[in-house]
Amino acid sequence: MTALRSTFGWTTFLLPAIPLAVVLEIVSAPAAAIFFISAVGVIPTASLMGRATEELAERSGPGIGGLLNVTFGNAPELIIALFALGKGLHEVVKASLVGSILGNVLLVLGASMLVGGLKNGRNGGRQTFDRTAASAQSSMLLLAAVAMTMPAVFEMVEGQGLPQPTAETVNYSSDIEWLSLGVAIVLIVSYIGGLIFSLRTHRDLFNPASEGDAHEGETWTVRKSVILLAIAGVAVGVMSEILVGSISEAAHAIGLSEFFIGAIVVAIVGNAAEHWVAVLVAMKDKMNLAVNIAIGSSAQIALFVTPVLVLLSFVLGPHPMPLVFNGFELAGLIFAVLIANHVTNEGESTWYEGLQLLAVYAVIIITFAIA
Repeated sequence: MTALRSTFGWTTFLLPAIPLAVVLEIVSAPAAAIFFISAVGVIPTASLMGRATEELAERSGPGIGGLLNVTFGNAPELIIALFALGKGLHEVVKASLVGSILGNVLLVLGASMLVGGLKNGRNGGRQTFDRTAASAQSSMLLLAAVAMTMPAVFEMVEGQGLPQPTAETVNYSSDIEWLSLGVAIVLIVSYIGGLIFSLRTHRDLFNPASEGDAHEGETWTVRKSVILLAIAGVAVGVMSEILVGSISEAAHAIGLSEFFIGAIVVAIVGNAAEHWVAVLVAMKDKMNLAVNIAIGSSAQIALFVTPVLVLLSFVLGPHPMPLVFNGFELAGLIFAVLIANHVTNEGESTWYEGLQLLAVYAVIIITFAIA
């Protein structure tokens, strides 16, 4: 048990959900039960993948280590989305992408500011972070969001309008599919430029060494890290396949739309462990790390995960996935990136700002649930 706790941390108590989800899938249990248990099972597997990546990054030097972190940082979400893409659940995939950005900017950053501000009450509960680094990431997120909204604008003007949150299949013209492909290529190029900027030319700006590392506990060898990373990848894949396979029936059984499940539930479980780390480091008054996790992860979703999924949809699944979001997703995306730019502008945060971010997220959850 001690070894498990050292490996999985706080997610150790969720481990029984992994074999239980497999058993429920084999015996064809109710879809809602399979969905819930497999969603819980994703959390410890994603946590293990994140921990193994961090251990490898520490031993690979700042350049390769940073590349490992940005490559595997959102791997669980990408794996889940790939299975959904293969089944043609395009609206679920797009909802989970927007939901991940909303979750990072509003839920994670909000919880970090709230808990960190209350925990560190000196200076009126204000916490500071590097404004330049945070603003750079927020700007990247804003520019990515502009590119991500343009196919929807094109569809509103030239096509058949935006998809509805409850729509299962939407047929688009080849023009919007090729436009989405072009946008995806531009985002990938921008992402590569961002890697050069953050890992090479301005590496010190994105490496807040003065705060120390959030890593605690036993140090892993490279061999152990690689083995556990491989095991985590397989486990995430198994849980993701079970999770995605139960989405449609589970949504119908519990009375929620696939849109809500993708935007809220799937988006949260894939990054739950990373979310917890952000709150934990904020409690330790390491707001540079907390802001980097929240805003940086959102930027990676927009600049890397989203275009990769668009590109892969041309060879995976029944047809390409146009980068056309519905009205609720567009509103949430635009508001999230504007808020991200605003809260990082001053280089300091308070617990009340965190509370406000959580309040906005709660409003969005309620709206998505009714939609």
